[in-house]
Amino acid sequence: MVSSWGRLRKYLFGLSAEEASFARRGFHQSQVKTRYHLERIGTTFLHGYNVALERDEPGELALKLNGIEAEFRGFAFEGAAMALTILDHLTPWRRDRLQAFRSGPGAAHVYMVHVGAGWALARLHRRLEPSLARLDPLLRWLAVDGYGFHQGYFQRHRYIEKQLIPGRLVGYARRVFDQGLGRSLWFVNGADVVRIRASIDAFAPARHSDLWSGVGLACAYAGGCDRATIEAVRTAAGLNAHHLAQGVAFAAKTRQRAGNAAEHTAIACEIICGLSVEAAAQITDDALEQLPVDDKEPAYQVWRFRIQSQFAKGVAGA
Repeated sequence: MVSSWGRLRKYLFGLSAEEASFARRGFHQSQVKTRYHLERIGTTFLHGYNVALERDEPGELALKLNGIEAEFRGFAFEGAAMALTILDHLTPWRRDRLQAFRSGPGAAHVYMVHVGAGWALARLHRRLEPSLARLDPLLRWLAVDGYGFHQGYFQRHRYIEKQLIPGRLVGYARRVFDQGLGRSLWFVNGADVVRIRASIDAFAPARHSDLWSGVGLACAYAGGCDRATIEAVRTAAGLNAHHLAQGVAFAAKTRQRAGNAAEHTAIACEIICGLSVEAAAQITDDALEQLPVDDKEPAYQVWRFRIQSQFAKGVAGA
């Protein structure tokens, strides 16, 4: 049963499913099937968010989330992580909700959980460093990715059209922000490849590679398009094809770990990486071997670079 505290939290902080509608967001009205698919992702995320506001006990929460169709389940876990992070920040007497969820029933969705935490940091307008320190040393950068996605999704005029970068971000965090921003382009442009390429081309060239990496992750994980569209994405990426492929490989690993396979992920791996989902995911695992600790360059970027290098050299058949 939902407690009175849970009902109060949802009343105070809950979000309507309407927030994910293309009409409300002003996103490009793409093909009906694509729009429905991407809107469903948004509403599933918000469902997970609202459920976690009501039920923050890990086992009970996971029971509700695991009842969601496998293909969309990861988005619900992402939304739940956003809610738990917000609650942790607003209740200083209890700040272990996200950690308990991340190390418990959310472990299979650990990548999505970190991304969801980033949504919360964007909503709360908090400094990133203290919050990142509480996350996994490697995967904490996914929270910055989530921060970037949130800003593109909810404030596209500022961060996509005006191409602003949050002043609180410095150094490598700015690059990871762009990776999340690139993911948001998939939604903002309704998976329309012509519009996505035009959006990226409008940015400074130095930002293109990270934006294409984000597009690759969204294309393979979120999907919502046909084979021809994925082929068009590969062509549009041009010299950034290996960055695109790295994003696809990340998506493959994310779905493999969670056990929520999707046909569009397999097609994206085949077309963009020239590999099966399993083989693409294995590249991300191999790239973790003897990964250095953060030094001049974050270990997360070293990991990404190793994956990109495999595709750039054609080792993976790309």
